[in-house]
Amino acid sequence: MRIALGIEYDGRAFSGWQTQPHGNTVQDRLNQAISQIAGQKITTLAAGRTDAGVHAAMQVVHFDTTTERQLNAWVRGVNALLPPEVAVVWAREVSDDFHARFSAFSRSYSYFLLTHPVRPCLLAGKVGWYHQQLDVDAMRRAARCLLGQHDFSSFRAAECQAKSPLKHLQQLDISEQGGLIRFDLMADAFLHHMVRNIVGALLYVGKGSLDEADLQALLAARDRTRAPPTFMPDGLYLTGVGYPAQFALPTQAEPARLALWR
Repeated sequence: MRIALGIEYDGRAFSGWQTQPHGNTVQDRLNQAISQIAGQKITTLAAGRTDAGVHAAMQVVHFDTTTERQLNAWVRGVNALLPPEVAVVWAREVSDDFHARFSAFSRSYSYFLLTHPVRPCLLAGKVGWYHQQLDVDAMRRAARCLLGQHDFSSFRAAECQAKSPLKHLQQLDISEQGGLIRFDLMADAFLHHMVRNIVGALLYVGKGSLDEADLQALLAARDRTRAPPTFMPDGLYLTGVGYPAQFALPTQAEPARLALWR
């Protein structure tokens, strides 16, 4: 049978999602825990990779097994074997034509940015940080040029392995509450570092180093070397994965499980 799981994790404890020889990745720890419950070697496949320091409130994975267990065993049983920085939130049996990555038609990310003269302590590693106030209205105006299908090469990491830089950015909302700025992005897929590079460029707009025309020119240039540096991973969360209704899977993290924003 094929099982899909919804996963959340604190990315600070791991060297990213993707399995590594040293074994300190989310995928490595999850595979180990599921394998113990299944009594056989299990390899998970995810909706997308996340870098070291990047969090997930809704990562979706699937795996195949010949072991029959109640769905609750894939949640509570696996969680009992996972470190506290990773949790299975839900489990569903899915058809064999479901694939966590290739069945997905959208991914959603949120980035939380604290603007305050003093660096965060209680939220260290959970939010990005900039030491001055930013012009959020200017950031919103500039962000509009990024919506739609574009070549996002200017926002793509040099080591990105995507076959095409063309992505359709369907949502880029910016909201603010009490000095915490939230960026919500949704696209069919994202390039390596694309969200962090977009946030970094918009931060330059917010502090007055770039304007709306500059951001449009940067997008048109398709040249990563002309863009601001990649911003820190700390405040980035994978928050949702969209799938066709036939699979009947949750597509967004429960609000209560992402408690940074009230």
